[in-house]
Amino acid sequence: MLRVGLTGGIGAGKSEVARRFAELGAVLVDADVIAREVVEPGSGGLAEIAEAFGPEVIAEGGGLDRASLGAIVFADPGRRELLNSIVHPRVRARAAEIVAAAPPDAVVVEDIPLLVETGQADRFDVVVVVEAPDDVRVRRLAERSGMGEGQARARMAAQASGDERRAAADHVIENTGSLAELRAAVDLLWRDVLAPAAAGQGPAADRT
Repeated sequence: MLRVGLTGGIGAGKSEVARRFAELGAVLVDADVIAREVVEPGSGGLAEIAEAFGPEVIAEGGGLDRASLGAIVFADPGRRELLNSIVHPRVRARAAEIVAAAPPDAVVVEDIPLLVETGQADRFDVVVVVEAPDDVRVRRLAERSGMGEGQARARMAAQASGDERRAAADHVIENTGSLAELRAAVDLLWRDVLAPAAAGQGPAADRT
């Protein structure tokens, strides 16, 4: 099994890369999807968040009010760390279950937005980082979700810097062009590095 940690700043295009890896045959472990699962109504995660942040973060239907919670945690690093301490252990436990069920010759890609921030790089055989310039990311966030520039830059500032992500990376995918170009870059990395390494035909990373 080859374990790949995939990360990138908000708006960099990491989700597209993850989607392409899955199409190529990877077992995808998506931390964002799992993070939503572990705070579903009735879950222990949601109950702990409500206790820590108050009833204002619970929507009328009983689910998590992500906008209200986001406004709190992105304005206060201490509150953000508290949220992470509730969610991250649950996400890791569920991810471990998925990895344990994967075939022994699989390429397992764990899509983790905060891989660098949470110090998880050493858990993986190879770390892939998706990068794009800040102005490109701001534009994408505006187009994708209508996020204002100030809000987008605040979200970006709450994450690791590009230099910090690059320092943890074994391979960097630059997403500055078209979707077709991005997919071609993913295909190349899969064909020349990841698939051969999973088959025992070469190294996936130089950790010397």
